[in-house]
Amino acid sequence: MHKTAIYPGTFDPLTNGHMDIIRRASMIFDTLIVAVAKSATKEPMFPLSEREEMLRLATRECPSVRVESFDTLLADFAQERGACILVRGLRAVSDFEYELQMGYANASLNPALETIYLMPSLQNAFISSSVIRSILLHKGKISHLVPPVVCEYIQKSHSCM
Repeated sequence: MHKTAIYPGTFDPLTNGHMDIIRRASMIFDTLIVAVAKSATKEPMFPLSEREEMLRLATRECPSVRVESFDTLLADFAQERGACILVRGLRAVSDFEYELQMGYANASLNPALETIYLMPSLQNAFISSSVIRSILLHKGKISHLVPPVVCEYIQKSHSCM
């Protein structure tokens, strides 16, 4: 049976922690859709098209990974794509309560939807997109926190950072 999973997020920007989860989830499922949320309410630093491009560049050698964007309820997006599994990352206990609420909310909207949680490897456990955005705003070094292609993309596309 072909299993499709969705790994949703804003990926603003993509981090080594995200890539850790993507690599591991892509080994578990036949197809992994990395779903980039438009997320206008969060006011992302990077436009949706750039977040998608960074993901495509970083996952180009992962044949089972597809990058798509969405601006709907995640439960509906999953149903439209034939996915019955959501993949979420948990870095710390502080992530758990929010993720638990979201998992229950998604299951209430789509009872066929299951959520699984993966922990990033220890070296990536502290990395978050918000930390990277803060470093970028202060013109700090991010090369050790993001995939090399993402660092290059940001440097070329946003030379002021």
